[in-house]
Amino acid sequence: MDDNSDLFAGMPLGPRPEQTPAPTTPSEPSNEAAKPRAAPASSTDNEYGASSIRVLEGLEPVRMRPGMFIGGTDEKALHHLFAEVIDNSMDEAVAGHADFIDVHLDAEGFLTVTDNGRGIPVENHPQVPGKSTLEVIMTKLHAGGKFDGKAYETSGGLHGVGVSVVNALSDSLEVEVARNRKLYRQRFSRGVPLGGLEELGEVHNRRGTRVRFHPDPQIFGDKARFEAARIFRMARSKAYLFGGVEIRWSCDPGLVPEGGDIPDKAVFHFPGGLKDYLAATIGKDFTVTREIFSGKTEKTGGHGAMEWAVTWYGGDPALHSYCNTIPTPEGGTHEAGLRIALTKGLKNYAELTQNKRAQQITTDDVMISAVGMLSVFIREPEFVGQTKDKLATVEAQRIVENVLRDPFDHYLADNPAEAAKLLDWVIERAEERLRRRKEKEVNRKTAVRKLRLPGKLADCAQNTAEGAELFIVEGDSAGGSAKQARNRANQAILPLRGKILNVGNASREKLMANQQIADLVQALGCGTRTKYRDEDLRYERIIVMTDADVDGAHIASLLITFFYQEMPELIRGNHLYLAVPPLYVIRQGAKTVYARDDGHRAELMETVFKGKKVEVGRFKGLGEMMPAQLKETTMDPGKRTLLRVEIDDVDFEGTRDAVDALMGSKPEARFRFIQERAIFAENLDI
Repeated sequence: MDDNSDLFAGMPLGPRPEQTPAPTTPSEPSNEAAKPRAAPASSTDNEYGASSIRVLEGLEPVRMRPGMFIGGTDEKALHHLFAEVIDNSMDEAVAGHADFIDVHLDAEGFLTVTDNGRGIPVENHPQVPGKSTLEVIMTKLHAGGKFDGKAYETSGGLHGVGVSVVNALSDSLEVEVARNRKLYRQRFSRGVPLGGLEELGEVHNRRGTRVRFHPDPQIFGDKARFEAARIFRMARSKAYLFGGVEIRWSCDPGLVPEGGDIPDKAVFHFPGGLKDYLAATIGKDFTVTREIFSGKTEKTGGHGAMEWAVTWYGGDPALHSYCNTIPTPEGGTHEAGLRIALTKGLKNYAELTQNKRAQQITTDDVMISAVGMLSVFIREPEFVGQTKDKLATVEAQRIVENVLRDPFDHYLADNPAEAAKLLDWVIERAEERLRRRKEKEVNRKTAVRKLRLPGKLADCAQNTAEGAELFIVEGDSAGGSAKQARNRANQAILPLRGKILNVGNASREKLMANQQIADLVQALGCGTRTKYRDEDLRYERIIVMTDADVDGAHIASLLITFFYQEMPELIRGNHLYLAVPPLYVIRQGAKTVYARDDGHRAELMETVFKGKKVEVGRFKGLGEMMPAQLKETTMDPGKRTLLRVEIDDVDFEGTRDAVDALMGSKPEARFRFIQERAIFAENLDI
């Protein structure tokens, strides 16, 4: 018995035996006539009889209960009408009968979808005498060409209610069909034909179906209108899902909001499919692997086709899935197959590379930072509900898992460096999950977390980040001079010992074990990669201050690489700078001038000190500069020069290629980079 069984207490659950009064004898006259009788129930109030049962005809159920068919009457439901219409055209395209779809939104709020497919059949329907097939499709629920699997091998509309629902919920709808070189038209209002099927004459160079409709304000409200930007995005996504179709978008120019990011005319055609879509979606965001894991299969063995594109990045997880071009925002069995395949593939790769740390990873660890697209085409899919938000076909999980298994294994094996990065990334997510669990299990003595800072850090006095500066210097000697030269109120000093780890070619495990990097991350307080929080950064400016020589430039390069890989948003937030300490000091009597480099020294000798006898001194390093000199030349905001480090988002790929070539694990790439640019080298300090 379920938890609601008490609702039925005291109620008859089935027919009861008729209770017949005991027979009476003549010596015992019955007094039934003397007993008061209950008044009979009113025949007009609360009567439950045959007249209480109403049979809804045609499309009446849709208008009475639209939520059962499109999920409600809100903005999402309104735009679902467009999805139902364009899905029919997409089915024609996927079946190979159409290669373009035209979508137009006009100023009056009418939406028109046109394709060059076979066209809705117009001859009289054998099961409904006297009515055309077009009228039957538009006015009858569960009437369509996708039940027997002959007209469409795979399709998104399987219930036969889609376009008839649109008809029922539109105050005006017009269908034109160009078929067998003849043009036909029929008009409807709220699901009711406004006349019969009209034959408009012969047409040439035209075929297919055109549906023009306007949502009914009685259902959606007087102010409900299609949003141009939303229809634009929905149409574009359909083009990504099937590379064989061209979708032509247009709308009245007055519907494009001022400063909006959509045009009034556009053509969508993406032969690259989901890979192009995913690349455009993530843009220039940080990604763990350089190559998107993508591919597609054609229809084989009656299992339909499949296409996918997945990568891992520093943003929020987002997996968008589709079945027969229908979006499934709530996922389903096809998504489950993808998750299982990716998790098994990474665990198998970890076993091959003998990485025992991967034993702890779960599917959630693999998918928590994944962004991807999955599109499957299968016969007779089962969805949850008419709006098809979730795929329920059990077989889809096995199909997707089997299809993805070998391609993902090859993707990892063909790119060992990228595979190692991905595996380390996922392991880090697993370790973070375990740490969080452990923290919850430990009873804290205080809710206030004490801030722990590296012992070598000479912090500034102020507690706020605004105006605060952290100078990262090379060695204890330079650190000592910098500590004396600084303004203690807002300038902090963190000395590093020698050259830090090159994070460009180090494993995640080695990076996490490096003490100098740990000190730097701890001093900044803002976290790395996906855990980076700009509001937690303890300083407004991070200033790399190294010697003005080759070794200093190398250390600066290593630090920039660290920030580029682990904290790219810190650079984008304009927080990272390079100090410009002098290499020379030039004296002439009481006059002292500092030169940045050899070129600057030569310039000063030709201008300021031309023809004069001077004394030139070269600084061997920041540690040998007097604190007063270091303050005057490099640390005083009123006199110093700072170079701001920026990421070239215009040529993002070029920037990443240059960093990988110079700082990555492939010496041949570095050698090739140097060879190609050797002719530009001048004044080498060797």
